[in-house]
This record gives sequence, C-alpha cells and structure tokens, in this order.
Amino acid sequence: MEKYASIFKALADEYRLRILSLLFKQECCVCEIQQALGISQTSASRHLQNLHQAGLVKLRRDGLWALYSVNWAEFTPDLKKVMQSVSAMLEQNPQADTDFGQLKSSCRRSNG
Repeated sequence: MEKYASIFKALADEYRLRILSLLFKQECCVCEIQQALGISQTSASRHLQNLHQAGLVKLRRDGLWALYSVNWAEFTPDLKKVMQSVSAMLEQNPQADTDFGQLKSSCRRSNG
C-alpha cells in the first residue's frame, strides 16, 4: 500500500502532471522542463526527484546531460493502466499543449 500511496502522492501535483505530460511525449532534461513550464531549475529538479522516487520516471545520463523519461518498463500491469489513463487525460489538456510548444524551443533542442 505504501508504494501505491507514494505513486498517487506524486501524481497529486499540477507541476508533476505537467512534467509527465512532456515525458509521455519525449525524453527531457531538467533545463528543458524548467523552460517549458516556466519554473526554477530547483523546482524542476525537486519535482523530477519526487517522480523518480515514486518509480514513475527513470534517469539516463548522456555525457553531461541527465535525461528523464517515463519508466514504462518497470510498471506493473496495473500501474501501466493507471499511467496510460493519466497520459490520455493529459493529451486532452490545453496546458499540456502549451507546455509542449514551449518545450520545442528549449535550450537543449535549440543548441544541439
């Protein structure tokens, strides 16, 4: 039960949902999320850490970049269903579209 509570606590935050909406579409670094959501790097990192501790996202290093993505491979079948539902809900959210538009002009994408 504690694991489920951790997952739902992680999902119970607007910024973490906005981050997930980006990560459902593509792998991102902290600076991309920071720019797309208009939040501080500290805040973006804190939200990503919370999602990571809940097991919802994974971290991959590529040189100097720390890249985050949805941790689909580690989800149980029940959690996969929950996350698919979350993804479908977020796809229909206007804020998610705005955030993704901002992501397209982020630091890593425009510089490399």
